[in-house]
Amino acid sequence: MAGQGNRLQWVDTAKGLSIILVVMMHSAFGVGEETGSTGVLHWIIAFATPFRMPEFFLISGLFLSQVIGRDWTRFADRRVVHYLYFYALWAVLQILFKVGLGAGDPATAASYLAWAVVEPYGVLWFIYMLAVFSAAAKLLHVLRVPHAAALALGAALQMSGIHTGAYAIDQFAAFFVYFYAGYALAPVVFRLVAWAEANPAPALSGLAAWAGINAALVFSPGFAMRPDHVEMGYGALPGLHLLLAVAGALALCSVAALLARLPFMDWLRWLGAHSIVVYLAFSIPMAATRVVLVKVGAITDTSLLSLIVLAVAMTAPLVLYGFVRRTGIGTFLFERPAWAHLPGTRSILPGRKVPAE
Repeated sequence: MAGQGNRLQWVDTAKGLSIILVVMMHSAFGVGEETGSTGVLHWIIAFATPFRMPEFFLISGLFLSQVIGRDWTRFADRRVVHYLYFYALWAVLQILFKVGLGAGDPATAASYLAWAVVEPYGVLWFIYMLAVFSAAAKLLHVLRVPHAAALALGAALQMSGIHTGAYAIDQFAAFFVYFYAGYALAPVVFRLVAWAEANPAPALSGLAAWAGINAALVFSPGFAMRPDHVEMGYGALPGLHLLLAVAGALALCSVAALLARLPFMDWLRWLGAHSIVVYLAFSIPMAATRVVLVKVGAITDTSLLSLIVLAVAMTAPLVLYGFVRRTGIGTFLFERPAWAHLPGTRSILPGRKVPAE
């Protein structure tokens, strides 16, 4: 259907915006930590702090209704094992590269590998939590918990500011509500985006108002810009933080819908369709580029350094993906092999691989 095609276009465009913001944050904060100063990307990230990750999780839940009714085995294969395969693979690769080879410490690398089973490793925590969130949503579905009750529980967890020290638990409390909102409120999200597409002028006015309110609450008293993190002002208050996150996620979806109408923005849609490829593979080239640039010392401006690191971190995974697709070497990096499925769930042909998405 045409509507479904348009819907997928803006969803992928929204994913493209999200992955740029995520890689931008890691690039800027990594460089900032090295230089001890902030740059222009820090201010963009500060503005996006309330909604950067919530938007990614909300979009990830939008089409959950299409699979949540499947039996546990088929659902787990598609929504749990799928993500855990890529998490496990890339966690091993990153730990071996950064700790095993980089630090030359096999014992510490083995310890990191063991802990990665229960504590999400590094930037891959998002992939890990997608599997956890999917399993939790399926359990709530099986138990017939009303959407309103599940959303209320998720909101309460988010506003509680839980800090147990267990990263998986803390991240579940902080972000599950957005994933579940994407699932439970998908019809509302799609209607809002359809309205924005049909009414671009009032939609742009609404987005301008949202941007002003978001900025005012983020950069209000209490705001602090650090080289390696941002502290929001009033926007960090319980309840208000949740509202800003939801409003920002919906705003970014609307922005994506308007951008998807522009032919010259098709690259952003393509990027979003391959956002998981970037998410899986950006950290190693990002870290390597940052270390080399800082050691060489030819560029000292934090803004310029951050932009270069961001550009490399975004393009290197796509270059690797293109090489893999063209040569067939290392396809397991971005496509789940047939053997990595639960028994009885392989409706695909023997040897065929399922891409990360």
